[in-house]
Amino acid sequence: MLAVIKIKNMKYKVVPFVAAIEFKNGTSNHVAQQLEALINKYALEGWNYIRLEGVSTYVGPDNGCFGFGGKPGYSTTKQMVVFSK
Repeated sequence: MLAVIKIKNMKYKVVPFVAAIEFKNGTSNHVAQQLEALINKYALEGWNYIRLEGVSTYVGPDNGCFGFGGKPGYSTTKQMVVFSK
């Protein structure tokens, strides 16, 4: 889900970013290329890159079926790319 917020004639777009690299051959350069491609994609639409932001959230527990297979809740951090227009 993408969020667009308009404040004082400014619009902001927040896009999730999850880099995908190969286990054995993946490098930080591959991550940088994916982030660069995402930034360039939105730049072509007139969006200006602001920053990469980590957003922490809590995922609630899954009680399973009749109490079997339940999983505890956990905290996670997602990376979000912030743009403005």
